[in-house]
Amino acid sequence: MKRKIPLLAAGAVALVAALASHAGRIEDTAQQSGTRAKAAVRVEPIKPIVAPKVTNFAMVELGKQLFFDPRLSKSGVISCNSCHNLSMGGTDNLKASIGHGWTPGQLNAPTVLNSSLAIAQFWDGRADNLQQQAAGPIANPAEMNMSHELAVRTLETIPGYRESFWRVFREDRITLEQVTKAIAAFENTLVTPNSRFDRWLAGDNRALGEQELRGYKLFKASGCVACHNGPAAGGTSFQKLGLVEPYKGDTSIPGRAAVTGKDADRFKFKVPTLRNVELTYPYFHDGSAKTLAEAVEVMGKIQLGRTFSKDENDDIVAFLRTLTGDAPNFRLPQLPPSGPNTPEPTPFEVVKK
Repeated sequence: MKRKIPLLAAGAVALVAALASHAGRIEDTAQQSGTRAKAAVRVEPIKPIVAPKVTNFAMVELGKQLFFDPRLSKSGVISCNSCHNLSMGGTDNLKASIGHGWTPGQLNAPTVLNSSLAIAQFWDGRADNLQQQAAGPIANPAEMNMSHELAVRTLETIPGYRESFWRVFREDRITLEQVTKAIAAFENTLVTPNSRFDRWLAGDNRALGEQELRGYKLFKASGCVACHNGPAAGGTSFQKLGLVEPYKGDTSIPGRAAVTGKDADRFKFKVPTLRNVELTYPYFHDGSAKTLAEAVEVMGKIQLGRTFSKDENDDIVAFLRTLTGDAPNFRLPQLPPSGPNTPEPTPFEVVKK
């Protein structure tokens, strides 16, 4: 059968250009840093983020469409971007996300930015990777409330998606595995290199100011880097919240114990990334800390047994703000129009309690 080339191809070309520009900015900055300040590359517990290398641009573009498409939800109004808003640091800045029928969630939405660098997905690590994670919210009654079977059938009613899936996977039927693989491919590109801290790591002595350097020195000396290390400054281990003092927020969530069944893992959570942390408020699994200053104060007391002075707190916060990198640079996708059999949105459907 003769196939038409959909808008996906044009989007893929745009993605290539965006990633090339992204990499170019990083190279230019590195060259400027070398010219301005002849410093050696620094070896620190927090490592620089590297721009993504994409090999299948068509799959990434398809995943981008799916990430922004609310038709993967039963109501037709909730997309992945609803809770992981790429204009808001990859989260929604709510204590807990709002799901199907305005159902309040239990947990603060982790940022999707740099999530590919994490040891696992979700606060309790119940998904091993981004592809497994992508399937969860679709079928969760409190989130998108769409069965996997219905989600696939909905996509099959949209002619543009049938063309795009065939072009990427060369299979006549759309499957859940294809859907989640494409979404994960897009999410893998959502890294944020070239922060001021990265430029300092690369040898640019002018990238950080005195207060920010004091904050980083204190951050290291206090032991924060024991958990917040690596390219993502976190995300590589599960730790108990409240090592020294009990956590005073929501303690009803079992954490990692819900996955392992071990009592020793109760109230252990995946250590969140500190990349772009100034954008991902509120903080902790329950969103109980409204500001970075409050989060630093709480973590100092319950994890380190230390009370930071106001000046010390200000210094650490100043350092944390240097971890904000370049936001992913891409063109918003043009979603394919619905077909005659595509379910209509039902945003005002009453949820039965």
